[in-house]
Amino acid sequence: MQLTKAEEQIMQILWELGEGMVRDIRDKFAEPKPARNTVSTIIRVLESKGVVSYRPEGNAHVYYPLVSKGEYSKKQLFSLMKNYFNNSFPQMATFFARENDLTIEELEDLMNETKKELKNPENE
Repeated sequence: MQLTKAEEQIMQILWELGEGMVRDIRDKFAEPKPARNTVSTIIRVLESKGVVSYRPEGNAHVYYPLVSKGEYSKKQLFSLMKNYFNNSFPQMATFFARENDLTIEELEDLMNETKKELKNPENE
């Protein structure tokens, strides 16, 4: 599932809203807001990709995501790791640590936070 930048923007808004009509989605954009037809077209593309659906409400449609933000993020992250870091998490983590100029202390804090998260049964 590969989304364009515009499609991801719409999905971010839908994940935040939970559901919404075209006008609700459009209202969440900063100025200058995209045209209503543009938002509507992107939503139809997302529908055809199977990541968004709708239910009728009066003369309008209420759109909602079929894919959770966590599920999408996970797929994107694993795709990034596979395509750019030879499917190696250590290579990817090292790249981000270098790019963000993390100190040894920050890396240790990250390791400790990761250990806590992995031990937390709610994250399974």
